[in-house]
Amino acid sequence: MADTSSVNGISRTTTQTTDTTTAPKKELDQASFLKLLTMQLSYQDPFKPVDNAQMLSQMTSMSTSEGINSLSTQMGNLNTLMTSSQALQASALVGQNVLLQSNVGFLENEGSIGGVVAVGVENKYTSVKITVEDEKGQVIKEFALEGDQKGNVEFTWDGKDKNGEPVASGKYVLKANGNNSEGKSESIATFAYGKVDSVVLGNGTNPTQLNLKGLGTTTLNSILQIAGATTTPPTTTPTASI
Repeated sequence: MADTSSVNGISRTTTQTTDTTTAPKKELDQASFLKLLTMQLSYQDPFKPVDNAQMLSQMTSMSTSEGINSLSTQMGNLNTLMTSSQALQASALVGQNVLLQSNVGFLENEGSIGGVVAVGVENKYTSVKITVEDEKGQVIKEFALEGDQKGNVEFTWDGKDKNGEPVASGKYVLKANGNNSEGKSESIATFAYGKVDSVVLGNGTNPTQLNLKGLGTTTLNSILQIAGATTTPPTTTPTASI
C-alpha cells in the first residue's frame, strides 16, 4: 500500500511491504544433522579423512539428544494420562464419605460424625473413651466404646451433647484415650470421616483436589478409606454414653 507524505515541502512516497520470510531454525534436527554429515564426508580430504572417533561422538550426541527429546514427550504424555485417570477416579468420590488423615469432622444439621480409632492389633486397652470437642476446645460429649477393641475400631457420634440435645452444625474434634492394664490413660490416634462435595481437576504441577463439606480441600493421597454414600459411615462397635 502506497503512503504519500510531505516533509519540509518535499513530497515522498513510501511503500509498506510485508515480510514473508521464514525465520531460520535455531535447532538442528536429526535429518539436518545427517545431511550435513553426509556432505562433510563427501567433501573430506581423502588424505585427511574425518576422525572415526569424532564422527562417532557427533552421532552419539545427536542420538542422545533425540532420545532425551522423545523421552520428554513420552513422559509428558504419561503425566497427562495419569492426571486424567486420577481425575476420573476422584470424580467417582463425589457424594461419598471418606476417612481423612484428620480427627476433625463436620456435623450437618441433625446429622452425625463417624470416625475410626487406631487401637492396634494388640488388645492392650481395658477401655477406650471418645471425647467430642467443639472448635473452642469445649467438651461436648464423652462416651465409651464397647466390644472387641482391636485393630481399627469404628464409631459414630450422634451429634448430641451429654444431655441428649442436638448441637449446632459445624466442625468438631474427635479424640480417643485408652486405659491400659496398669490403669494409665494413653492418647490413641483418631480419624474422622468427611463427605466429598466436588472435585477440582489437577494438572501437571497441581494435584487433583477434593472439596469436603465444611472442611475445605484435601488431596487424594490423604484419603485413608472410602465408606460409601451413606449419611453415616458404618459402625461396627456399639457405643455407650458416659
